[in-house]
Amino acid sequence: MTELQKALFSMQDLKYRGFQSALMPTVDKERVIGVRIPQLRKFAKAYYKNSKKEAEAFLCELPHKYFEEYALHGFLIEQIKDFDKVLFALDEFLPYVDNWAICDCVSPKVLGKRKTELYAKILEWTSSGKCYTVRYGIGMLMRYFLDGDFSPSHLDLVASLECDEYYVNMMIAWYFATALAKQYDLTIPFLEEKRLSEFTHNKTIRKAIESYRITDEQKQYLRTLKA
Repeated sequence: MTELQKALFSMQDLKYRGFQSALMPTVDKERVIGVRIPQLRKFAKAYYKNSKKEAEAFLCELPHKYFEEYALHGFLIEQIKDFDKVLFALDEFLPYVDNWAICDCVSPKVLGKRKTELYAKILEWTSSGKCYTVRYGIGMLMRYFLDGDFSPSHLDLVASLECDEYYVNMMIAWYFATALAKQYDLTIPFLEEKRLSEFTHNKTIRKAIESYRITDEQKQYLRTLKA
């Protein structure tokens, strides 16, 4: 066991390990140590600050053994302040991601500083054909391009990504539910015209109805659109 693995095991919470493993059916429980995400994120910040050379070496050691090592890897990428280095690190990292939890919790703030280049990279990620890389691209489009930088073409892009991957389709539903909250008038035709698969269509409506950002009147109308 490496010194870093020993440090991760020193933070192990076995009860949390059981809870966390149950939420990640694609991850073998033996690969889960059981470290709470806020604690792991705090550890990553201190590790990058105090042991930067070791942290940078760790980022070159793919693949990893444990779920927490992948989470740590993602949180270390978040510590990098250079936009181009972050994109390079993500491109190296994403092909190894095999679960929704890692995919959804890694979001370097520096990505929001250069939207044009980020959007070009999102187009690459969403066309990669790799489940969690595609999911990550949709997630970044949802995070950074549903407000001031929104374009109706983004809705067309996500709608065209329909595939057989459950975790991609769930992210598509999440994207459209969030788009309904932020860009309702431009998004609702995708449901009225049934431009999504039946599964994604109904999941979108369910997520939107559960959202506090959707009005009661909108929720009532959305219920009439269920496939």
